[in-house]
Amino acid sequence: MKIGIFGGTFNPPHLGHVGAARFAMEALGLDKLLLVPAAQPPHKALSEDVPSVAQRRALTEQAADAMLDDRVSVCTLELERAGPSYTADTLRELKAQYPDVEFWLLLGEDMFFTLQDWHEAKEIMAQAGICAFARTAETTYAYLRAQAELLTRQYGARVELITPPVLPISSTALRALLREGGGREYLQEKVYGAILMAGLYGTHADLRALSLPNLRACSYSMMRAKRTAHVKGTEETAVKLAERWGADTEQAARAAILHDCTKYDDKETQLSFCKKYGIVLDKVEQEEGKLLHAKTGAAVARDLFGVSDEAYRAIFWHTTAKADMTTLEKILYVADYMEPTRAFDGVEELRTLAFTDLDAAVLRGCEMSIEEMEERGRVIHPNTLQAKAWLLKEKGT
Repeated sequence: MKIGIFGGTFNPPHLGHVGAARFAMEALGLDKLLLVPAAQPPHKALSEDVPSVAQRRALTEQAADAMLDDRVSVCTLELERAGPSYTADTLRELKAQYPDVEFWLLLGEDMFFTLQDWHEAKEIMAQAGICAFARTAETTYAYLRAQAELLTRQYGARVELITPPVLPISSTALRALLREGGGREYLQEKVYGAILMAGLYGTHADLRALSLPNLRACSYSMMRAKRTAHVKGTEETAVKLAERWGADTEQAARAAILHDCTKYDDKETQLSFCKKYGIVLDKVEQEEGKLLHAKTGAAVARDLFGVSDEAYRAIFWHTTAKADMTTLEKILYVADYMEPTRAFDGVEELRTLAFTDLDAAVLRGCEMSIEEMEERGRVIHPNTLQAKAWLLKEKGT
């Protein structure tokens, strides 16, 4: 088994880090990659605007999650250890955890050229292979090759030189761009959203007046990356349905972007939101935790992001539906049910109905939800039954 160790301040983690990590994983055939944020790098002082340890950990976890690769995770050993973040200490701890693993230390050019001067450099090279990132192929076969030969000769180091894609900006310059309102093109979307949400690096976004791109970034930072495709699909579908049925496309987009914003909060957090926002839960909702995110998500969307009452109600009812729904409420309910990533028996029928008879589509969605709950032996929410009855009455059937 091969494990790569990619350390740094990650201040912030950007697309250069991601590109180098992906390239190294394939070049070395890594089974696992650990992103290791340093608490106190011994070779340099952190910038004045550095986020807290907890914030840098959170940003690095966002970056790892956004890679959508189960091999990538964040190692917090250096954040939990007092004093300078020495790589030799980290390697010793990892060796104790993984005694039979082949480790590879991933380094940028600057770090590679100074490796022999590091704390316990000989121990580092005895415990791990060294993979150095070259900025250009020309550099790889000239200066880095000479350094690799030196380390091999003097320390018996195992060295691999690779040329991953290069981000044409430094972390220092990126932080300056963020302070000026730019820089998002150098960051994964959910990392940028997390920066805006926390107001890091001098950003001062008004969360209640975000542009749609920034609202997406913030929403994606609140959920696992694997959920993003669903949310994007729901937004795309909701906007198309709003155009078809004469609803406000802006409100449809905002409701769809935020409809799952509390989906990944645990039940304790969900209940705390219910208490904070005065949300009264019925018996079914108290037992079925997965129903809570619609109501708490609506409350957070309105309180934190300033969505309209119309969008609030659409999010509030998007899971159970209800009798006498507005057009936007129907649109979000159906869009969530049959967006492009959904795959189940009957979804194509639902997609056709949605653009020909919206009420029929909502009715079919309620029926399918009821059928599924009955098959699974679960309690059907009364609002779904009432929505079905109301729609049948409206359609005169």
